[in-house]
Amino acid sequence: MPAGSRPGSARSRDPAVRPRRATMMSRTLPKRPPRVGRAEPPHALTARLFLLAYDPAKGRLTNRSKLGKALRAAALIDLQLRGNLADDNDRPKVVAKAPPPTDDILAGILAEISAIGPRKWRTWIDRRQRKIVRDVRDELARTQLIKVEPHRILGIFPADRITIRHPLVRRQLLQRTTDVLRPSRLVTRVDLRDASLAVLASTADFRTIISKESGRRHKDRLAQLAVRVGPVPAALKKSIQASAASAAG
Repeated sequence: MPAGSRPGSARSRDPAVRPRRATMMSRTLPKRPPRVGRAEPPHALTARLFLLAYDPAKGRLTNRSKLGKALRAAALIDLQLRGNLADDNDRPKVVAKAPPPTDDILAGILAEISAIGPRKWRTWIDRRQRKIVRDVRDELARTQLIKVEPHRILGIFPADRITIRHPLVRRQLLQRTTDVLRPSRLVTRVDLRDASLAVLASTADFRTIISKESGRRHKDRLAQLAVRVGPVPAALKKSIQASAASAAG
């Protein structure tokens, strides 16, 4: 055996040899894909509902005609849960002592209600529906939970192509939302934020969240959860029914 080739020889211990070997190996091994940082689910109900309304199989948002109303309803519920709004004879009442929301979308809606004064919950659901869809989309893009790319339908009509960057985040949210329907969980012990998403999804018929069959099977439980959530789901239902009646002529 040639000198220097034996284990433990001076040549095998030479640091100049090992870097060359490492370099040769690095040329043959495939590069690993860049690691994506761990993403956390958004706190705002509007952002959560937007992600859940996305259909991964179709690669697009579903039920767009009701999305704006549902997002407005989600924002109102969020403001209630934060203590910024209270129900006063089927109208939202601003609670002055509650700390103001840091979320820009919630702050904007709270400012609307403060400036205009008492109106029915449904009034606030019907306002600025397109704006809230854009605002929530842009916020999710800013936090890199979704990617928004402009494109043209049929090469003519401008539109946005949306892609979820972290599918696991959506799956986690979906699991939490649908778990509230399990009979083994007491309605009184269910997290109100998760319950709100389930009730809103059922009310707006978002089948990417609550399927038609699941909604029918858990109808009574969803009604019980809606009572816990408060007056907003009922107002959302009236708003959707009014829009459907108007469209039917």
